[in-house]
Amino acid sequence: MTMANLNEVAIPVDIDSRLELMVDDYLVSQLGGGARRRLNSPVPRDIALQLDAPWEGNACGGFTVFEDDGRYRMYYRGQNFVYAGKELGTPGGKYICYAESADGIHWERPDLGLVEFDGSRKNNILMDAGEILNGMFSPFKDGNPECADESRYKAFSLMQRGYARGLWAYGSPDGIHWSAISDGPVITAGLLDTQNLAFWDGERGEYRAYHRNEFRLPQTGEEPYGAHPVQAGNGGQGVGSQGSLRGSRYGRDILTATSSDFINWTDSVYVNYNEGRPSELYTNQVTPYYRAPHLFLGFPTRYVERGWSEELEALPEIEHRRMRAAISERYGAAVTDGMFMSSRDGYSFNLWPESFIRPGLRPRDNWTYGDNFQNWGIVTTPSAVAGAPDELSFYVREGYWRDGASTLRRYTMRVDGFASVQAPLSGGELVTKPLIFSGRELVLNFTASAAGSIGVELLRDQMNSPVEGFRLEDCVEVLGDDLERVVRWKEGRELGGLTGTPVRLRFVLRDAELFSLRFRE
Repeated sequence: MTMANLNEVAIPVDIDSRLELMVDDYLVSQLGGGARRRLNSPVPRDIALQLDAPWEGNACGGFTVFEDDGRYRMYYRGQNFVYAGKELGTPGGKYICYAESADGIHWERPDLGLVEFDGSRKNNILMDAGEILNGMFSPFKDGNPECADESRYKAFSLMQRGYARGLWAYGSPDGIHWSAISDGPVITAGLLDTQNLAFWDGERGEYRAYHRNEFRLPQTGEEPYGAHPVQAGNGGQGVGSQGSLRGSRYGRDILTATSSDFINWTDSVYVNYNEGRPSELYTNQVTPYYRAPHLFLGFPTRYVERGWSEELEALPEIEHRRMRAAISERYGAAVTDGMFMSSRDGYSFNLWPESFIRPGLRPRDNWTYGDNFQNWGIVTTPSAVAGAPDELSFYVREGYWRDGASTLRRYTMRVDGFASVQAPLSGGELVTKPLIFSGRELVLNFTASAAGSIGVELLRDQMNSPVEGFRLEDCVEVLGDDLERVVRWKEGRELGGLTGTPVRLRFVLRDAELFSLRFRE
């Protein structure tokens, strides 16, 4: 591995004592040998919910999950699709439903007694969503220290009253009893036809919203979309709010806005991507990562419309696919899967082109439009392996539009495990940009095989020379699999003398993966 370009002047990155994940190349200066960045996929587990209650149906969606003082909360839309000839009907209405869990694995539908269905209030219906367009209602618990108790839980509700169409602000003291806290829509920009999210950003001291819009794709010779700033004001009818783009070839993308009080929002602007603008993203599921809240992680759904072909007929459930296509070809020809992206400012996202949630090797319920939509929210749950540390859980919809088959499946992943720098047994190296840190220890989240290992060396910035006492040959070989392993050198592990001094980290990996790092006291 050549180190020549390490002589180039680079502005040190001050990471203080923050946890840094390998989800982008923010810290990466060089990868050598067999080292490469890799996106990792979660593992499908058990069914969290069988969506078979009469008020739920085969078109449930908009799942939101978060942990709240030892209790896991889930919110979602209950709705049913019915095929009638070449028409798609939605009898029975729409409802916002609620479920609870003590561990994030086993879920219950509590009898809330709030809304009557078929002559009974014995159900888990939170509210009738007849007025909520698309039935999307995604609550969050407000972490703003100045938040009033009566609106400790907040959400957006997409509605239209007269000519006013947009997102109304809702609040609740307990996450169960909800009421509007705005006199009209607080955000009107965008198509807004999928999960419209907001949360308190404690790192920056503001509320942030993410919602969807539709835009016309450029024709041959036109300026590429995204070549200039695009805004969609929140003071009136926003771009796409009237569906005016439907006559053109169009794509779907994500808008964001900020607010200091959840009522008055900045103009919505499009987010940007490292690999150019994708044409079809549905939900975005952006959230601050609880272990590193300066990082926004997103789990958008990718929509791929392939057009009808013989090869398409080789995919599972061909008869169901043909039935959908009889209503609209795209209902049968399109497929959806889950993606992963991250951002350090909420505007510019590193979108991995590979799939995070693949449909998989399955005979049904995962290979048609509407499948593989991930919930909003990341929670930790106990591992199925006794004594193993907690893991991350996600919830993914399966069997969309299938009678009696619609479910929500739980997926799991190791903590911080979204992406990694990986090398084979033959070896590989990662050299970081110059870093300024605070702390006495370097801690790694990593995995290695029985024959694998990681070695770490500290380099003086711009000099390419190892720091005395922290050479590779001084490093105690890092073995095993751990979420928080302290790196040691023969003279000890104390790094306090280097605090505030720019250094580069050189990792030598053999059949190992690095997920995250941090300096700490």
